[in-house]
Amino acid sequence: MSHVKKYVFIPVLTASLVGSVSATEMKAEIGAAEGQVSIVAWPGYIERGETMEGFDWVTKFEEASGCAVNVKTANTSDEMVALMNEGGFDLVTASGDASLRLIAGKRVQPVNVDLVPSWATVDDRLKNAPWHTVDGVHYGTPYMWGPNVLMYNTEAFKTPPTSWSVVFEETTLDDGQSNMGRVQAYDGPIHVADAANYLMHHQPELGIESPYELNEDQYKASLDLLRQQRKLVSRYWHDAFIQMDDFKNEGVVASGSWPFQVNLLASEKQPVASTIPVEGATGWADTTMMHADAENPNCAYMWMEHTLASNLQSDLSVWFGANPAVPAACTDGRGMQTAEGCTTNGMDDFAKIKFWQTPVSKCASQEQCVPYYRWVSDYIGVIGGR
Repeated sequence: MSHVKKYVFIPVLTASLVGSVSATEMKAEIGAAEGQVSIVAWPGYIERGETMEGFDWVTKFEEASGCAVNVKTANTSDEMVALMNEGGFDLVTASGDASLRLIAGKRVQPVNVDLVPSWATVDDRLKNAPWHTVDGVHYGTPYMWGPNVLMYNTEAFKTPPTSWSVVFEETTLDDGQSNMGRVQAYDGPIHVADAANYLMHHQPELGIESPYELNEDQYKASLDLLRQQRKLVSRYWHDAFIQMDDFKNEGVVASGSWPFQVNLLASEKQPVASTIPVEGATGWADTTMMHADAENPNCAYMWMEHTLASNLQSDLSVWFGANPAVPAACTDGRGMQTAEGCTTNGMDDFAKIKFWQTPVSKCASQEQCVPYYRWVSDYIGVIGGR
C-alpha cells in the first residue's frame, strides 16, 4: 500500500478566499443512483470485510443503494488535496488541515443537510465546526474524530511513557538501549504542530498559544526540535501498514500514530500499546466532503447518509479506536461500541485535543503567523537533513 507522496503548494488562505461557493448552489434533491461512488479515504475508514471479517459497512450499502463503492486510500492530507485537485472523485474524508484548503480552492461543494436525514443525530460539537462550516454553510458531514496517540512497544517500555520526549530527545529506554534509530515521525508537514505542541509544555516562554499559529521565533524553535528529532528517526511514516510492519519487524519502539494501527497490532498479539502523554496531543476531526464536480452526487448523498447510521459509526469507532460523530453510537447497542469504549477512546476529551487545521498568515492568537506553504517546503528540508 505504498503511495507516491504529493505535496501541494497553496496560497495563503484568507477570509475572502474561504467564502467561495454560495448556499444557493447546493443540490436540492436526490435523484436515482448513478451506479457508483468514488471516495478518497484514510486507511481503515471504509471497510468491506477484507482486512478483518466482521468489519464491513460497504457490502449492504452497495446492495441497498445500487452504488458500487470505489475507494482510493490516501495517507496524508496533502495527498488527499492533490487527489481532489486532480479530480475524478466524488467524496473525500478530509481532516481539518485539508478541509478549508479544499473549500478555498473551490474543490468541494456545499452540502444540503436537509437531504441527509441523520444530520439531526450528529454530535452538536461537530455540526458547526469551523473546519467544514463557512458563513453558516456546511461543506460536508462529520465522520470520525480522535487523537494522534503515542504508540510504543511494551517490551521496550516497562511502564507507559509519560512524555513525547521519547520521540523528540535522545534517551535510554527501559530496556537499557537508546531510542536512536528506534523511533518514527509522521511524514507530513502537519508534524510541525506536534513539535510546537511539545514546546508549548516544555518552553512556555515561547508563548505558543496554538500549535498551528506560530510566529517566526516559535516556528524556528519547532523546526530546530524537528532537526534534533531527525537524528533519532529511522523512518518518516505515512503508510499505516508499513508502520505496523516496522513495529513488528524493524525494531521500531515508539512513534506518533493512529489508534487504527494500535488496534490492528494488538489484535495480532503484538507487544504494543498507546498513550496520550502529559503534553497532550494533536488530533483530527474528519469530514466527508463532496467534490465540486462530483459525477455521482446522488450516490454521494446516499453514502453520506449511510455513514451517519449509528451501527456503522459504532463499528467504525471500535475498528479505528476513535470517536463517532453520532453520540448514540456509543450507547444504543446497534453496533459493537459501548459507552465505556467511547470513554476509553476519549469521547469526553474533545476540548483537550488540538485538532488539525491549516496554518494561515492571518491568525487569531497573534498578528502574523508562518503560513502552510512554508511548513511544506521547510519540512521537506528537515527530512532531507537540512
